[in-house]
Amino acid sequence: MNQRTAKVPAHQVVHEQLRQMILFGDLAPGQPVTILGLIDRLNAGMTPVREALRRLTAEGALQHLGNRRVVVPVLDEAMLDQLAFARQALEPELARLACNHLTDKDIEALTDCDDALNQAIDRGDVSGYLHQNYRFHMDLYAKADAPLLQDMVRGLWLRVGPSLRVVCGRWGTMQLADCHTHALAAMRAGDPAALGAAISEDIGQGVELIRQSLANGSI
Repeated sequence: MNQRTAKVPAHQVVHEQLRQMILFGDLAPGQPVTILGLIDRLNAGMTPVREALRRLTAEGALQHLGNRRVVVPVLDEAMLDQLAFARQALEPELARLACNHLTDKDIEALTDCDDALNQAIDRGDVSGYLHQNYRFHMDLYAKADAPLLQDMVRGLWLRVGPSLRVVCGRWGTMQLADCHTHALAAMRAGDPAALGAAISEDIGQGVELIRQSLANGSI
């Protein structure tokens, strides 16, 4: 069997499905996650579900509370501060590194992604916003040729995803962070410093919305 026809292992499929559910807030902060519930929801076997839970707990995307209880972690102020610090350290640097490798075709694709994001905002489409926002950032960072930093950033986004979904529900899409226009202008100008600054501002706005939601008990 060649690589093109090789079947993706079941445990890998289930891991990615559950990861997407966490990343885009289909599972809410504090929500219990059970093996039987996932078997039914994902139409999967017990072994791949158990392995996915184990891996995502090890990654910090899920939290083991003892007595076999697993939940989606609830952010607190201290954890948000750490996530904000890490994202501000890594993501602007990835953007700066990526800037020198972007082609006109890359920038056009990122522009199309941002257009789709803006359409989702106009429609009040929370899911569409979350997916396009993630795609914009990850497609940009992929051009940095820094796989270790990319893996770290993906892990950070996985920890903040459920809370961001709650924030979207509270504030509505019109209040969500989007400094992508500045970022795209910096890409077209070939200005790594300006691109890093735009990504930093984008992160800061999103963190502030989450912080406000934490303060009033919405998360």
